[in-house]
Amino acid sequence: MLNVAVVGVNNIGSLHCQAYLENPDTALVAVCDLVEERAQAAATNYQTRAYTNLDDLLEKEVVDIVSVATAGVENGSHHYAPVMTAMKAGKDVLVEKPISNSLEEAREMVRVALEKKVRLGCNLNHRFVPAAAKGKALIAEDKLGSLLYLNMKLTIQNPKDMTEWFHMRALHPHSIDVMRYFAGDVRRVQSFMTRAPKRQSWSTVSVNMEFQSGAVGHLTGSYDMSRHHPIEYCEVAGTSGRFEIDNVYEHFRYYPHHQQEMTTMRNSIMTGVDTFHATLRNRIDQFIIDVKAGTHPIKLSASGFDALAAQEVIEAAIASHQANGKVIEVPQIHDYLPIRNVSH
Repeated sequence: MLNVAVVGVNNIGSLHCQAYLENPDTALVAVCDLVEERAQAAATNYQTRAYTNLDDLLEKEVVDIVSVATAGVENGSHHYAPVMTAMKAGKDVLVEKPISNSLEEAREMVRVALEKKVRLGCNLNHRFVPAAAKGKALIAEDKLGSLLYLNMKLTIQNPKDMTEWFHMRALHPHSIDVMRYFAGDVRRVQSFMTRAPKRQSWSTVSVNMEFQSGAVGHLTGSYDMSRHHPIEYCEVAGTSGRFEIDNVYEHFRYYPHHQQEMTTMRNSIMTGVDTFHATLRNRIDQFIIDVKAGTHPIKLSASGFDALAAQEVIEAAIASHQANGKVIEVPQIHDYLPIRNVSH
């Protein structure tokens, strides 16, 4: 049994708490939030103990995993402090996305995870669905051949205008992670962005990508779409075949190039993913499996290394837009940290 503490128990933190309660291999031993009333309410609701200071919690409780579900500016500025505190105490950590809205902080978090030999995972939950697993398996089985291109779309309605780059940093760790999950590291990017009327943030983006493999890709993202529309579409094509994933998990289609028959997979609410929140549960369950199995930190699915790699792409896309669409080389993690392969 693994003991878990959840830091930050607002909306997303509550989902973390519920997932750990439902997993038979974990016990939720404590919650922590800077807002005492919120911490006490969560402790009452989940029948556990409340803290407002993580150092006090780690001193008094036996904890194996710390789940960090804080938010902050661009949904990431409050991640660094609790993640660093937990890792320096030798705890495995699962952090919400983005790993941070600061590239310097994200790099430091990953560096310390390596130094302390702890597992740092990120809630990049869009890859934790049967459709993504099917696509990944087809690539591994060489059913697509050499990858040629990827098209990715992630669009939702979010009227918040927290900062100029809120849309890129808060939303697109998900889309870029899915693209990297299938195609590996990104070599360079070129981006263009626009604002919907009355917007302050760059709320719609177009990002061209070249992968290290030579494949090319494109991301369309927006915070200006209807909540009634499908949010995500992914297409991956190679020399031998192509697949599509509709709306994160709803439909999967594989088209071999040299035969008429295609493979389809429809998500079942009985055996697949019943709601979008189940993708978070799937992600947390996999992190628990990895911790129990003693998985090497670099080999985690949706690791801190993956989250940092996605952040490098985001910051390069921002730099490209600031430079009027200039092509920007993406820094590679293995060039500045002692690791050789962070693509999965």
